[in-house]
Amino acid sequence: MQEIITALAAEGMILARDVLTPEGRILCGKGTELSSGLIERLKRMEISHIAVEGHPVQIEGEKTVEEQLQDIVERFSKVEDIPPLMYLKKRLMERLLMSRSK
Repeated sequence: MQEIITALAAEGMILARDVLTPEGRILCGKGTELSSGLIERLKRMEISHIAVEGHPVQIEGEKTVEEQLQDIVERFSKVEDIPPLMYLKKRLMERLLMSRSK
């Protein structure tokens, strides 16, 4: 899942979360495929950000998956003898990979 500004939305992207109005009502449900008309409607309604499935937009300065995995390895390097923390490290890495593959 990736949070993007609505201006970067493109036809065919799939919403990863419901899009809500400022009052909290569901405007578009999770799983909705974006069309050009829907994107324009979201822009007119001043919906600034949406969450889409996968990671379809490369943002300048954003770390790659490999760089993010390496950051996790480095952060846990001093606690490799503590099993609960190694379990947490494994789950973080799995979650990162799963979030990028959807």
